[in-house]
Amino acid sequence: MKPIKVVLAGQPNVGKSSLINSMTDSRLKVGNFSGVTVEKSQVTFEHHCHILEIIDLPGTYSINGFSQEEKVARDFLQNEDYDVILNVVDSTHITRNLLLTLELLNMNKKMVIALNMIDEAKEEGITIDVAQIEAITGIPVIAVSANTKDGVDELLNKVHDIADDDNRLRSKVSYSDIIEEQIFTIKNFFDEDDYSFSDLNSREMAIKLLSEDENFFKEIHDKPVFMELQPLLIKCHDNIHTYFETKSHADIQAIEHNAISRGIKAETVSCAQPKNHKPLSKKIDDILINKFVGIPIFLFLMWGLFQLTFELGAIPMDYIDSLFSWLGDAVGMSIAHDGLRSLIVDGIIAGVGAVVLFLPNIIILYIGIALLETTGYMSRVAFLLDGFFHKFGLHGKSFIPLVTGFGCSVPAYMATRTLKNEKDRLITLFIIGFMSCGAKLPVYVLFAGAFFSPEVAGDVLFYIYIAGALLGLVMAKVLRVTVFKGDDEPFVMEMPKYRLPTLKLIYMIVSQKAWSYLKKAGTFILAATILIWFASNYPKHNSDNQALQLEHSYLGQVGKMTEPFFAPLGFDWKLSIALETGLAAKEVVVATLGILYNVGDEVDEESDELLNAIKEQIPFATAVSFIVFVMIYLPCFAASMVFAKEAGGYKYLAYLFIFTTVIAWLMSFIAYKIALLV
Repeated sequence: MKPIKVVLAGQPNVGKSSLINSMTDSRLKVGNFSGVTVEKSQVTFEHHCHILEIIDLPGTYSINGFSQEEKVARDFLQNEDYDVILNVVDSTHITRNLLLTLELLNMNKKMVIALNMIDEAKEEGITIDVAQIEAITGIPVIAVSANTKDGVDELLNKVHDIADDDNRLRSKVSYSDIIEEQIFTIKNFFDEDDYSFSDLNSREMAIKLLSEDENFFKEIHDKPVFMELQPLLIKCHDNIHTYFETKSHADIQAIEHNAISRGIKAETVSCAQPKNHKPLSKKIDDILINKFVGIPIFLFLMWGLFQLTFELGAIPMDYIDSLFSWLGDAVGMSIAHDGLRSLIVDGIIAGVGAVVLFLPNIIILYIGIALLETTGYMSRVAFLLDGFFHKFGLHGKSFIPLVTGFGCSVPAYMATRTLKNEKDRLITLFIIGFMSCGAKLPVYVLFAGAFFSPEVAGDVLFYIYIAGALLGLVMAKVLRVTVFKGDDEPFVMEMPKYRLPTLKLIYMIVSQKAWSYLKKAGTFILAATILIWFASNYPKHNSDNQALQLEHSYLGQVGKMTEPFFAPLGFDWKLSIALETGLAAKEVVVATLGILYNVGDEVDEESDELLNAIKEQIPFATAVSFIVFVMIYLPCFAASMVFAKEAGGYKYLAYLFIFTTVIAWLMSFIAYKIALLV
């Protein structure tokens, strides 16, 4: 049975993910749209003897814009094969959401409108005449609630019916008198000649010509009818331009669509809510985005999130560490060859273990960030910090990718796609690395545990994260006034309603990101660990002393060669190598330190042997300098590759390497000198 291919389209924060979630228990397949790095979610499931394949387009306010998301949505809708467009609309923000709906109607495809969050609309005293919306648009409209699953079954049945029907429904939307006059003129021209093209009727062809649809123009331009049509078309456009006093089609469309969407709301939506009634969300906003207490509340929540990440994450880490230690011992006992045993145990198992060991921390951090995002709080913090961010040359929307960077730089770089202004996006991309990702956590925990008491170590970790973020803001200002000069984009971001996310939605979001972390980062860490194993074991030295073997290995030679560059920062060749191996993956830094300080590589940041070795062999000032360097320098290999793709080429990766290395060296040097004085 051929599946029904459904394209899910809607503006941001209309509940598309929640709606997919309520439709099926199938696991989402996450990937990229062909040729670009914009993520897509896709799921295939069976419903009432039909197989449905749903593709979730990126949330976009318009398909006629120029952001990457808008281009992807437009290209997919215009060029790909599918059966039905499922347009998701927020019932509590109908006027704004219908702007995209009107654009989709002009595509003349089979379409169903899902009026989502109808339960929230009812709670706010909003009544919507669904039948009247259908009558105005000519498109089936189903009221649904992704939270309660009300109407979801009816919606899927309607999708089946529309897909199975050989005839598609025609849009009934009416425009202003001046536009309708020109549509009527061109429609009559086609009717008199009895001209038909594809499955479009004469009115639809007239609308496409007046809306300057490029694809339709290309198709009809070479037809004999165009010679006779062109003078009439020019006259119609002149009439419209004279009336609106502009030749900008985008401005004219915006005026028309705004008027139509307001008209639909006026005819179909009524609100029983008293004018002096203050919604609960507004009462909450009065506190959370208050200019005096809003930022302290946010900082407290982030501090609490990091405390949970560190404290709760340490519990399963011990078990995971023990599991991989046991696995290494068990596998090692069954391999007689020393070299092969070392490769598998010290290289492969230790490499995989280095990734899995910190997965609990990553998951806890992702759960916290997902909760803040899905409840609607993150958008409010972006609004709250917009004025503060503008002082540093950043956009308020930069907040989301920057906070995501505390979890992992890979999704953080991808999150910059929401920034339409190229300079704003590039500045944000360049400073994401200053937000310490979860992979740097083991290094911080190791050094904080070695040089500070357990009572204050958690606070020290929080200060490290905040220091990196503040430094990132300063660097953003430097980039704005030097390399990326120009005015930043005005802040335009909707304030979504507060919602209580379902456990299923949180699981879906966190499991996708956790799996992505394992899949993308794990491969690079595994390869890097094997490479480090080889470089630290060869060429063989005529000594059984591990320290001498390391010093004369390829790894040791590289460390000795680069030691002069790091010497002013207080680093010896061992710390230099640890930083260099961290270019592959920051988790590898701890394992490298374990090897180089002669305590073995099967160590973690809580290993007593490694903690004692660090404390005894590394001076406090050097430790401070090392932490600062780790906090700033180039992210891991996986994140660097994603950065290059998102920024627009590998030349930007070269710029990032120079930028972060110079800043890391200078800040580490300053920190080292200050620590020596203290």
